[in-house]
Amino acid sequence: MFDTIIVEPILNVLIFIYAIIPGHNFGLAIILFTILVRLAMQPLIKKQLRHGRAMRELQPEIDKIKKATKGDSQQTAKLTMELYKEREISPFSSLGPIAVQIVVLIGLYTGLRHVADDPNVVLTSSYNWLHNLGALKDLAADISRFDFSLFGIVDLSRAAGGSSGFYLPAFVIVVGSAVSQYFMGKQTLPEDKDARSLRKILKDSRNGGEKAAGAEVQSIFGNGLKYLIPIFILVFTYGLPSAVALYWLTSGAFGYIQQKRILDRDEAELLKTKKSPAVKAKK
Repeated sequence: MFDTIIVEPILNVLIFIYAIIPGHNFGLAIILFTILVRLAMQPLIKKQLRHGRAMRELQPEIDKIKKATKGDSQQTAKLTMELYKEREISPFSSLGPIAVQIVVLIGLYTGLRHVADDPNVVLTSSYNWLHNLGALKDLAADISRFDFSLFGIVDLSRAAGGSSGFYLPAFVIVVGSAVSQYFMGKQTLPEDKDARSLRKILKDSRNGGEKAAGAEVQSIFGNGLKYLIPIFILVFTYGLPSAVALYWLTSGAFGYIQQKRILDRDEAELLKTKKSPAVKAKK
């Protein structure tokens, strides 16, 4: 069922892009497919970014609730949920884009593995109407014409490392994918130069000093993910066909540009609102 609903449609979109683009290069098809996915997800991404900003702005009030309830977890949870409801914020709304990306990644990974293992999958798994396209007719006549590379430079069926040995071009893509994901994550986690380190927080807590506030804990957790996710991608994609790493690289690079445009636009709108006469009159 997962193959029918997720894997086959994703693979067929890739095959369609491959068939209609000049040169019929599967690496370029992956890049264009990834950009299309990011563009289709823009409303969700915009919502996720705004939700993250709203949660950060709300954190001082949540810390006040925790201080007022003096360790009563049930009362803290109740007042926190009332605050979310009052500000019309759902603490789980950011999970939507993450879930969509995970589903797309699993479907794409599965489809690319099938193609890497047997290029004939391009013909056997494609929808019938695609067989009328000239590029697929050529593949039906001679499957060796299938170009599973990145512009003829990188063999996307090969992994950076594994039983076939070390493959430098794929390793470059793998490292690039981790770096792009790092910068994309860093973009949504502004650095606080005055924030205490985890070691400092634990030391102060042991000495009876100031304990960690919720905002500090959230900042530490976020900064940890900023490094853990790229490391995970680096390790995860090292032994996989480099086509998977190419997806991560494109997603991270385009995602960085996409997020920057959304954040800059929101910042400009926020400044415009603050400077408007109506806002000044209310003040």
